Amino acid sequence: MLAAEGKRTTIYLNHDLHRALKLKAIETSTSLSELVNRAVKESIIEDHEDNKAFAERANEELISYDAMIRKLKKDGSI
Repeated sequence: MLAAEGKRTTIYLNHDLHRALKLKAIETSTSLSELVNRAVKESIIEDHEDNKAFAERANEELISYDAMIRKLKKDGSI
């Protein structure tokens, strides 16, 4: 991504995280901005997929952990 294509912002990273990010950027010939953009994009996509899965299961019957263990024992699964 070119600088002109994005919005400039300031973020503060833990020293060791920043160092690791710089090393990864060097090893992959990728800018820090691109690495951060990819990570944020992946996080947003993952959250969206999680929310979609929760919505799809919203009407499922709730069962407690103890009830599930009893069911698994009764079925011979554990």
